[in-house]
Amino acid sequence: MLQKSASFPGIQGPVVTIVMDGYGIARSDLGSAIAAARKPTLDKLFANYPNITLRAHGIAVGMPSDEDMGNSEVGHNAIGAGQVYSQGASLVADAIASGAIWQGAAWQQIVAGAKAGRSVIHFLGLFSDGNVHSHIDHLRAMVLRARDEGVKAVRIHALLDGRDVPETSALDYLLPFEAFLAEVSSGGFDARIASGGGRMNITMDRYEANWRMVDKGWHTHVLGEGDQYASASAAVEALRVRFPGTIDQDLPPFVIAENGQPVGTIEDGDSVVFFNFRGDRSIEITRAFEEATFDKFDRVRVPSVTYAGMLQYDGDLKLPRRFLVDPPAILDTMGEWFAKAGLTQFACSETQKFGHVTYFWNGNRSNKFDGETYQEVPSDVVPFEQRPWMKAAEIADAMIEALKSGQYRTLRCNFANGDMVGHTGNFRAATMAIEAVDLELARILPVIDALGGVALITADHGNADEMYEIDKKSKQPAKNADGSFKAKTAHTLNPVPLILYDNVSGGKLGLAQNATAGLSNIAATIANLLGFEKHAKWDDSLLVVK
Repeated sequence: MLQKSASFPGIQGPVVTIVMDGYGIARSDLGSAIAAARKPTLDKLFANYPNITLRAHGIAVGMPSDEDMGNSEVGHNAIGAGQVYSQGASLVADAIASGAIWQGAAWQQIVAGAKAGRSVIHFLGLFSDGNVHSHIDHLRAMVLRARDEGVKAVRIHALLDGRDVPETSALDYLLPFEAFLAEVSSGGFDARIASGGGRMNITMDRYEANWRMVDKGWHTHVLGEGDQYASASAAVEALRVRFPGTIDQDLPPFVIAENGQPVGTIEDGDSVVFFNFRGDRSIEITRAFEEATFDKFDRVRVPSVTYAGMLQYDGDLKLPRRFLVDPPAILDTMGEWFAKAGLTQFACSETQKFGHVTYFWNGNRSNKFDGETYQEVPSDVVPFEQRPWMKAAEIADAMIEALKSGQYRTLRCNFANGDMVGHTGNFRAATMAIEAVDLELARILPVIDALGGVALITADHGNADEMYEIDKKSKQPAKNADGSFKAKTAHTLNPVPLILYDNVSGGKLGLAQNATAGLSNIAATIANLLGFEKHAKWDDSLLVVK
């Protein structure tokens, strides 16, 4: 059991954690939708309450290096676990470097399954080096290994990024990779890109927000249905002409064909590897391949394949059954130990981030702990820039109702706006997204006051803080050929805030800034506010009791 604190009895009212997704602290206001937004509530919080910055990228959240951006999955893992675990990107890179991945049963079954059939392995996943969901170097290594293992053919189904990398960078990845595939295709080995499309158009839905995306992906990758092109690079070039202004993540699906026939449909006896290591946008396509009673859309034809994910995307649901690299075993989370202490917990977000305050927060665990209550607000299925307020008001409604019920000792929520709208590259919409969150904070905080509670307000990573690509030489926003600023749709490497909203201690509580403070320090900080010592495995609390 968690030990009661000897130095601080805890806040009598509720302790609330509010995650403003995609809210970083930029070095400059240049290109920052956060700086441009009208946010009186947040301005007052930064001016009048204890606040520090936290590291939310790189090794502070388990990524391979500090050149790697953070993301919502690893961010919520770190917050909920109170400690840093090596994450998917690091685990896969290490497994490839050591050769352990090739010795694992899953890879050997992929190769054996292919050889027992048509000797074809299909690799499906996000085609970039963003290192948030996948990395193209992992794909390159698997193509070469498949050739060396004597597999006759590889077919790649490339989901274009433009979200974790520059918004129109697809050809920077496709052209060199097509050259690489042409080079290795010799001696009876044939490797080609077979299909593709934008990651926000097909295949990579999450939290069952829009199964139509997965339906389109299935028809594209498996059945080979769709507009045909001679190559993936030719497809992108043509689609940019057909749909001017469309960024990579939104490009429609395409199929590569010869003489009118798709070059890479998925057939009985083939092997399929979904090479994303991150779970949230991998689960639905995995279900389509693995569930015998699948009913989310008409699959038309369900090939009998040997299927594997790069990692296991849901340990509780055992999805997928076969995976190439073991995911981190996240133990002793805050949710688990608060439950053991008999604390009631409430978690809320809209669909787009619901899994982050539940599944990822609890260490990649689908089931609730005792005393936990979850509330999901269904997200709208519309482009986020068209409705940048998203479901912020409804999340605030749910939080206020839960607070007033008096049932919960600690509550948490995620406002997805800064991240989801930030990813669109639409600057004005992103300022509106930040303003929407600010309005809802103004509604929630007085309720916390009335109940004698406190709040920690933070973020999981940056995004809306840098909406333009910055030219490294001039330090000014980069421009497109037409003179417009080049939008940045990826996460940032900036730190995030941690604000202690406290009107009950009489100024006795503060926060300690230090060089290593990161998201993983939040769990111990919450425990202290609740009147408990931290778990021995958790990183140190940042709470200062004066």
